[in-house]
Amino acid sequence: MKAAVLRQVRTPLSIEDVQINKPGPHEVLIRTMAAGVCHSDLHFVEGSYPYPLPAVLGHESAGIVEQVGSEVRTVKPGDHVITCLSAFCGHCDHCLTGHMSRCVSPDTKRGSDEEPRLGNAVGSMNQFLNLSSFAEQMLIHEHACVAIRKDMPFDRAALIGCSVTTGIGAVIHTSNVRPGETVAVLGCGGVGLAAINGAAIAGAGRIIAVDMQGSKLNLAKQFGATDVVNAKDGDPVQQVLELTKGGVHHSFEAVGLKQTAEQAFRMLARGGTANIIGMIPVGVNIELHGADFLGEKRIQGSVMGSNRFPVDMPRFVDFYMSGKLKLDEMISRRIKLSQVNEAFDELKKGELARSVIVFDA
Repeated sequence: MKAAVLRQVRTPLSIEDVQINKPGPHEVLIRTMAAGVCHSDLHFVEGSYPYPLPAVLGHESAGIVEQVGSEVRTVKPGDHVITCLSAFCGHCDHCLTGHMSRCVSPDTKRGSDEEPRLGNAVGSMNQFLNLSSFAEQMLIHEHACVAIRKDMPFDRAALIGCSVTTGIGAVIHTSNVRPGETVAVLGCGGVGLAAINGAAIAGAGRIIAVDMQGSKLNLAKQFGATDVVNAKDGDPVQQVLELTKGGVHHSFEAVGLKQTAEQAFRMLARGGTANIIGMIPVGVNIELHGADFLGEKRIQGSVMGSNRFPVDMPRFVDFYMSGKLKLDEMISRRIKLSQVNEAFDELKKGELARSVIVFDA
């Protein structure tokens, strides 16, 4: 099969022939139909987060089940599925206490004594975040995908696999936004737009979008933002505090920078919660004023929106089909696998919401 391989950080991906294995007892072979080009992939390309190489990148995808292992009970051949990078084992402490997105059990991967899922003529190939979806096929654990209704378009379904679940999940699961509360979202890329959309679905009374690009702020209004703050016009914290007369109940940092993480905390009202959903580079520390904690302000992380994806993703599909979830507006263009490096170049410019690789049926 053809796949996009990262062999060295800060270099373009190469389109190569990669071998894929047959499904083991709890594995599923999927024909990839669509894969979003996510900013998280770019973090690994640029070396902000280390990863063993060579690796087939991609982690936001949807496809059709082709084969299943002997013990698989959750999906069957012919099912349309969305994948999820936060594969879960189902029996560790995190899973059994309802925190499936925190699972790091090795049971969802192949052991070192087993034949690798991916390889080539030279040797094994590393699978990226349990998926490797920049490829014509994926071989994954059954608990890394969920079946969805067949009238859902694949290119939009793929977005639910990462950015949508991360953004909406942070709102409704991690921070538990309640109707009427005030929300600020810093960064209006794919994840930020999903958080804005999620806040609107949750019934937030005021949703403030913060960014430095007018085009993204205009798009944020379509996703449910009631107010917009352009950081180029001055300190965004001061602008938010003035708009809200004291700060927001919930803030969501969707950029992944030290400065914006600190701003997300500073714009909270007393008792507010800051949620860091952007990927702050390894080794970067953030600084907070200790006295602010006397106002019972909190800061917390969120991994993949604290999801329960086998339940969440089919519901998000229903939200889209009923018009509540906006996905059409999030896709900036549809491309072929061979154009993946162009998509990364566009991401670096910061203008586009999301490019989606569409594979031939």
